[in-house]
Amino acid sequence: MLVALIIGCEIAFWVVLAAGLVARYPLRRPRLGAALLICVPLVDLVLLVASVIDLRRGATASVGHGLAAVYLGFSVAFGHSVVRWSDQRFAHRFAGGPPPVRPPRYGWARTRYEWREWGKALLGWAVACGLLAAAILWVNDAERTRELGGWIRGLTVAIVVWLVAFPVWETLFPRRPKH
Repeated sequence: MLVALIIGCEIAFWVVLAAGLVARYPLRRPRLGAALLICVPLVDLVLLVASVIDLRRGATASVGHGLAAVYLGFSVAFGHSVVRWSDQRFAHRFAGGPPPVRPPRYGWARTRYEWREWGKALLGWAVACGLLAAAILWVNDAERTRELGGWIRGLTVAIVVWLVAFPVWETLFPRRPKH
């Protein structure tokens, strides 16, 4: 049931985001668009409340609970970037705005970009692991929360791999323009 809610929240995120951008640009209703875009985080709040209620009612933590924490963490970390990315493309397409900003392709600008993206991922990791740890402490039953500890370990491995594969690699071996 929780996995279905996560899928529903993901769909709702994109629907609310698209509605806000459509209102803002093609319909030329910037205030309505802004109000809808402000509602995007409410989708995350629904998911958080549902997860807490489910655990409070005595459910054993499942993949869905771990996935909900990861979704919330990365939504906090990358949500603003996704909205900005979408807004740039809508403004360019429907309002004659400038072309969307592209990430740097090489040099130290690319290295800084990779470190910034990893910093966002680190924030997402911290939020997700914080929520998982809070759930483990709150439920206070190792048997019911075993799955959540596995998520913390998996996320930690993923953030370390990201660190080495992108910002550290780009720092040691920066891309150079092709001539």
